[in-house]
Amino acid sequence: MKLLKEKQVKVFDALKVELGLKNVMETPRVEKIVVNVGTGSRQKKDRFANQFIAEQLARITGQKPATRKSKSSIAGFKIREGEEVGQSVTLRGEEMNSFFDKLVNIALPRTKDFRGLNVKSIDKMGNLTIGIKEHTIFPETGDEELHKIFGLSLTVVTTAKDKKSAEAYLRFLGVPFKKNEVDTKKK
Repeated sequence: MKLLKEKQVKVFDALKVELGLKNVMETPRVEKIVVNVGTGSRQKKDRFANQFIAEQLARITGQKPATRKSKSSIAGFKIREGEEVGQSVTLRGEEMNSFFDKLVNIALPRTKDFRGLNVKSIDKMGNLTIGIKEHTIFPETGDEELHKIFGLSLTVVTTAKDKKSAEAYLRFLGVPFKKNEVDTKKK
């Protein structure tokens, strides 16, 4: 499962005409993957929720998550300054490569009614942000904890200059995007 590493070698030859690349160093690449889980209201109901989410996130990513604390008190959300409100993991290097391959080839296809990611998930800076409703799409999670399902957000940070080059690069890597409605109407 070294898909990302193998394809990164071939990306310049494949995309140099489409993106107008003149140098190999201009080719986009995945810089890091950030995985975040918010535990705000769940922590009030179950005091072991943060610990459970940290264990599951460590199992999914292969790296111990960092606990995020609130920076200020917000009365409307009943949050006090310094309370634990989430877990975060930043993946780089080999862990990032294996997680990306697992995400694209195993986890996303296991999502219920999955028809592809929306291209609008790519921002102007060339980063892809995905919201996942159930953490159970990852193979490391056990079926015995199905009553404690939580969602997470993933941000794939790339070095692409704009949205167009990021979309072409991510499509080349195999990220499953939805077919454009314009393309399907032409056929």
